[in-house]
Amino acid sequence: MPARHSRHPHLAVPSMPLSAVPAAEAELVAALATAAEEVPTVAQRLAPRFVRSEARRHAQAYLWGLLSPVERKNGWQLAEAVGDRTPYAIQHLLGRADWDPDAVRDDLRAYVIEHVGDPHAVLVLDETAVVKKGAASAGVDKQYAGVVGKLENAQVGVFLAYASPQGVAFLDRALYLPEAWTDDRARCQAAGIPDDVAFATKLALARQLLERARAARVPAAWVTADRVYGDDRRLRMWLEAQEQAYVLAVSGKEYVNVAATWTQRRVSTLLKELPEEGWARSHRPAGLRGLCAGGHRARGAGTGGGPALDHRGGL
Repeated sequence: MPARHSRHPHLAVPSMPLSAVPAAEAELVAALATAAEEVPTVAQRLAPRFVRSEARRHAQAYLWGLLSPVERKNGWQLAEAVGDRTPYAIQHLLGRADWDPDAVRDDLRAYVIEHVGDPHAVLVLDETAVVKKGAASAGVDKQYAGVVGKLENAQVGVFLAYASPQGVAFLDRALYLPEAWTDDRARCQAAGIPDDVAFATKLALARQLLERARAARVPAAWVTADRVYGDDRRLRMWLEAQEQAYVLAVSGKEYVNVAATWTQRRVSTLLKELPEEGWARSHRPAGLRGLCAGGHRARGAGTGGGPALDHRGGL
């Protein structure tokens, strides 16, 4: 695979021969290479969001770096991937340059829907953590990090992904700020967090992401998430009020409505009582690989209505 070069001579994106990549990763590397070819088009679309030409160039370089085969996407690794000798340009873009990340998010969301939008798509809610050292990174605190399965000094972000038969992409993000941060305005100011940012739970952030997707008329048939969000009855009720079908995992301690008797039963008790024929096999739709389990078994009782981060929440 030949090396690709940007329109700017000093920006180059190195390529990795597919023969040097394990077979299991070759498909991903090929997909990233194809996506990287779209970077100049996307960068031109985003250009009006950046006042200075330097910021436009660095934004394009940043996109190329994110799509490169580099395993770790920190400042130094991204700088090397795009041919910079130091990470200062990318760090300036993410931390100090004048641009509106939410406006860029809106542009990218529109781009995603134009290319992979589908009325049968699924909105996928999830969170992830970035383990950090030190206490300066926005939102960093001792909190549960699913990536390591324990409490760690980490940043946590809530994400909304879009999965359709045409492809998968991120739509939105929100950085979780613990109360230890929002109660300390001096610390927030030092990290560049605006004064009007108040504390919000991860559940509240998840709903905000869904509300923005609905306001933008993102086509989707379903919403899905794990039990962290499925156990939130208010979220389920909100989805029902929006007439939005959903499949949310719930823990055994939750109560659900049994359609036959319209009574509430504890999930753990209900699962023990259902007969073997109460199971039905479900198959994942084409194009949703990696985002939902294929061939899983689901009980016949419904759960409700439906059959490196910075303070700017960079993706």
